[in-house]
Amino acid sequence: MQRTLRSTARIVSAGLTAVAACLTQVTAAEAASHEASAPSCVHYSTSWRYTFVTNACDTPQHVTVEYHDGRTVPCRTAGPGDTVTFPGYGTGDNGVRAVLLCAAPPQ
Repeated sequence: MQRTLRSTARIVSAGLTAVAACLTQVTAAEAASHEASAPSCVHYSTSWRYTFVTNACDTPQHVTVEYHDGRTVPCRTAGPGDTVTFPGYGTGDNGVRAVLLCAAPPQ
């Protein structure tokens, strides 16, 4: 009986170690894929129909908007003083979580 318990404990321990290693890899990959928050000189306002992102920085900013439901929208480039438009929160009240930096969109 003790032998069975020890074998079971070793198997469970090895399985938990493998699961923990996988979760660590997934968490690291998710962190690497997330964009950084836009600098404080980038501002936004939102309504049910549109989200306006204004670049008050001295340099162009490549931005996207993160919504509460995880919906993604294409990256847009906003030059200094420019405002770019994204979808608003809609009738489902899917609010903007953050404005993020992203890779420059292809030309």
